[in-house]
Amino acid sequence: MQADDGALHGWGEASLPFKTVSVEAEVHALADAIIGADAFRTEHVWQLMYRHHSRGGLVTCSAIAGIDQALWDLKARALGVPLYELLGGRVRDRVRMYDHVQTLLRDFDWSSPAGFAEAASRAIADGFDAVKIYPIPSHARPEGPGAVRRAAAVVAAVREAVGADVDVIVDLHGRTDPATAIRHAQALEPYEPLFLEEPCRPESVEAIARVARSTSIPIAVGERLSTRWDFARALDAGACTVVQPDLSYCAGISEFRRIADLAELHAAAVAPHNSGGPVATLHNIHAACTLPDLLLVEQVRLDVPWRDEVVTAPPQICGGYAELPAAPGIGADVDEAVCRAHPHTQRPRPRPFSSDGSPLDE
Repeated sequence: MQADDGALHGWGEASLPFKTVSVEAEVHALADAIIGADAFRTEHVWQLMYRHHSRGGLVTCSAIAGIDQALWDLKARALGVPLYELLGGRVRDRVRMYDHVQTLLRDFDWSSPAGFAEAASRAIADGFDAVKIYPIPSHARPEGPGAVRRAAAVVAAVREAVGADVDVIVDLHGRTDPATAIRHAQALEPYEPLFLEEPCRPESVEAIARVARSTSIPIAVGERLSTRWDFARALDAGACTVVQPDLSYCAGISEFRRIADLAELHAAAVAPHNSGGPVATLHNIHAACTLPDLLLVEQVRLDVPWRDEVVTAPPQICGGYAELPAAPGIGADVDEAVCRAHPHTQRPRPRPFSSDGSPLDE
């Protein structure tokens, strides 16, 4: 897009697991709504995309997110300021990050509690003081006392490995029914997780609220919610005290800020979900540093060796904290040559099945 004073550029990251092609098609479809619009009218363009495009779910909101991010980046570059200056300015000097250790498990035995403990220990050795784990194997049913004991054994091993002062986040990824989620939460309480993410399928806020009322562990939701209205339903129902909007899923920075305002009204903390690449991570750092009720931000790393080469100035994360970029916009450009050298290839989609042949949630 062009601003009134000439050609400018901005970068955004639209992403949705296993639906990259669909999101890309939606980005092109949104062009009809926004080509020719003034790129500096960020909110106006957001409204054009959302209202003139039949709204839609996560695919549409992810496409909107990538464009919205790029518009914020463009405007900040044009004004010669870091992006966070346009979002009210920073309220902190650095942003706490947590390591999603599942990407480390390729180097460890992920089928045993010891493997999780080793992966978490590596994250701590690399400077993080918070980690996230999935304690339920995707190929196993999450119900029954055996499943609960296995998950508790994983969390216990991680807690023992990292010590009492490290925050451990547990993600059930919406794979359990409410009764089973309550049993998991009760078994995990002695290990004091920072929060329990998606204990039930996100479609039912009432089910998640039942879990929240049953445990002392804070409940977090938001990875698969796409708008402020989705988050409002969860917050109003008392289903969570931590919200996890994803800047690449939830219709971008514009909607992210509205979701953060809702969280503040409900005395909930914000812990942005971030499974994206360096562009998304940079946007998260800029947005997060402006939030008074920020808890911490997710960081995926070591999934591919060339991850940080995608941008000219990758996120600087040291000691578990991200430093704030000082250059205009998000503080980096995309290295298109690196992107062309690593074209998108669709990962095989997980297809977990139970021993009886019935499909399981991934």
